[in-house]
Amino acid sequence: MSNINNINSGELKLTPREEAVIKRYEISKHKNRPVVNDYIYKIFDDFIELHGDRGFSDDKAIITGLARLNNICVTIIGHVKGKNTNEKIASNFGMPHPEGYRKALRQMILADKFKRPVITFVDTPGAYCGVSAEERGQGEAIARNLLEMSRLKVPVISIITGEGSSGGALGIAQANKVLMLENATYSVISAKGFASILWKDPKREKEAIIKQKMTADDLKSLGVIDGIIPEPNEGAHKDPATAAAAIKTSLELHLEALMKMTPDEIYEQRYKKFRSMGFFNEN
Repeated sequence: MSNINNINSGELKLTPREEAVIKRYEISKHKNRPVVNDYIYKIFDDFIELHGDRGFSDDKAIITGLARLNNICVTIIGHVKGKNTNEKIASNFGMPHPEGYRKALRQMILADKFKRPVITFVDTPGAYCGVSAEERGQGEAIARNLLEMSRLKVPVISIITGEGSSGGALGIAQANKVLMLENATYSVISAKGFASILWKDPKREKEAIIKQKMTADDLKSLGVIDGIIPEPNEGAHKDPATAAAAIKTSLELHLEALMKMTPDEIYEQRYKKFRSMGFFNEN
């Protein structure tokens, strides 16, 4: 057993399993990890990007559009991080403003109207928490997405490809099927934020990573996610084409099953999935 509960300072001693968890966390944030655009053009055909929330502006931290998965027309929504400095600045490092979530919501409503499945790609350190975002209703925008996503009667599949942190991730991840790449992470708050709040010490980030159980294996065992998508050895950045192919195979499998369901069954399945979270039986 690790003595992680008793560590307050100094070098953290980890078990082999805990070391593996830390490694997965580091891979999820790797500077060369594939981003949403890498996956869109490898998985889908005929992608057409759609811009703007029709209210304030076009948030570059969220991409939306239409594409085909084989012969099925789908709506795509994803967080944008960018790869180089200019792209990262333009996309606010993957931290959406309220208009980003409203742009996503606009496309979800249209998808429901025209009976198109929704596929989302989650990769964000969290929603932007600056003054400007709060002034324009960041909390309301995310809450509205959660409400409206819960009402959709078309299949919704979310793939967590890198970081999935806080409400910023959940704002486009209330799906019938939530899938994770093998080295992705998904949590209610970033590890550094967790350590800062719980222990007033952001340097205890590694302890937070382990305590939060944010890796795909832990979340699958807890029933928070529905499937784990394998990655190439050492991470998706080593072979983005293989990672994209694995995502496509998983999407095809889950979408085929969901499209056999009626609209009411799709709605009910998603509702029950999220209502069942948080119930545990202990002996």
